[in-house]
Amino acid sequence: MSATTGRADEVRTMVDTPLEGNDMAGSDNKAAARKVLEEIFPANDEAALREVISDEFVNHEAPPGTPPGLGGITMFMHLLNEAFSQQRWEIHDVVAEGDTVVVRCTHSGVHTGQFFDLPASGRRFSYNQMHMLRMRDSKAAKHWAVRDDASLMRQLTA
Repeated sequence: MSATTGRADEVRTMVDTPLEGNDMAGSDNKAAARKVLEEIFPANDEAALREVISDEFVNHEAPPGTPPGLGGITMFMHLLNEAFSQQRWEIHDVVAEGDTVVVRCTHSGVHTGQFFDLPASGRRFSYNQMHMLRMRDSKAAKHWAVRDDASLMRQLTA
């Protein structure tokens, strides 16, 4: 902006300055987030999940009745693997800032088992998701998500 006020430079500096941590921590956090979706969930790997998820994990998007902590996310991983085969999370973007990682992805697979109240349909599905993870000590401690669950349900029941 104006050379006399310097406000544009101040704003640019605030926006360009990381909240905390360094690029290495951001890279490690991004790698952990990718690993959960690309490797751990499709393999239904509890031991690997424990390596990247905090015992005090808080899933702000958990279905009602989901246990808190690591047990809840483990239960949800098993539920997905019992309901869906050929699961894949195609990662489109991963962004890290400080202790926060955001992943934009597409979840796809085949509905081959019970999913909540829906019996297996044999239908293929593909729907968009965004996940935000707050990391602590190289493990996911909090999770928020935006998923197109309506699209998923239409595909499973059409």
